[in-house]
Amino acid sequence: MSYTLKDFDYHLPEELIAQKPATPRDHSRLLVFNRKTGTVQDDFFYNIGQYLPKKTSLVVNNSKVEKCRLLFRDGQVEIFVTRAVNDKVVEAMVRPGKKFKPGKLTKLAEGLTATTLAIADDGIRTIKLNRSLDDEITEKFKHTPFPPYIERDESLADRYQTVYAEQEGSKAAPTAGLHFTPDLLKSLEEQGIERKEVTLHVGLGTFAPVKTEKIEDHTMHSEWYQITEKQAEALNQSNSITAVGTTSVRVLESAVGDNRTFKPCSGETDIFITPGYKFKSVDHLITNFHLPKSTLLMLISAFAGYDEMKRIYQHAITEKYRFYSFGDAMLIL
Repeated sequence: MSYTLKDFDYHLPEELIAQKPATPRDHSRLLVFNRKTGTVQDDFFYNIGQYLPKKTSLVVNNSKVEKCRLLFRDGQVEIFVTRAVNDKVVEAMVRPGKKFKPGKLTKLAEGLTATTLAIADDGIRTIKLNRSLDDEITEKFKHTPFPPYIERDESLADRYQTVYAEQEGSKAAPTAGLHFTPDLLKSLEEQGIERKEVTLHVGLGTFAPVKTEKIEDHTMHSEWYQITEKQAEALNQSNSITAVGTTSVRVLESAVGDNRTFKPCSGETDIFITPGYKFKSVDHLITNFHLPKSTLLMLISAFAGYDEMKRIYQHAITEKYRFYSFGDAMLIL
């Protein structure tokens, strides 16, 4: 079946967009969907161990969100670093654009200036700062890159990181992992469910809207990922794999070889998973509730089934689950 963009649209009441995370982390709600029986259960995340298969491997993305959003003059001027060329030269989205014309030097703050070197066709600027990114002056203006649907609140910065975040490089959090606490991970390990790590640095393309009506015409963004030798060995010893989040799925499905084996690898992946895709490595999936018309929702439709996805999401809306980055979670068995 061929799907169009409108097939992945749904109406979400604005009040269901979570602005703050659950406290404690594992007290978010959990929707459990069993693909074999078609049953939907409502529970809380701290009970997830009751549903996970015995000895499944919990594969998490250990990427850490970097403070790549530089804000000046009470947020009126912004440099959002998309890539650091070196410690002073960056590629960035800027606001307002008129302040960052080629060859122009812009005073950002006392002792801090930016010279615009070039503008790409997509509007991304190449900018040279007079201070390094880790300079104490620059550090004062760094902020967490919360998604546009969440009100900026730097007091929540730590809550926008997973408890196992380690490898800095993401522009957004791998949000399915935000629900885990150290105690919950320990209790799962005592059940025989071990955490195994991979890395994928979430890029801004995660939020890029799909603009083509035929979804197969969409050009998928690429993101850097890595599986180390130690991680590959651990994955190859897994009885089954429960991926934590769509980012972990993208790594696993990009890196799996014949006979479901993994080898150490790193690079860019632009894998685009849509309904009809045959999963090679992932048996179960923990995920949040995603935006309408997003590539993430398409991935969930591929894993759960398109009609089932529509039913699950309608159930979540009816039961007033909290959606998006700081929202509730779903386990697909």
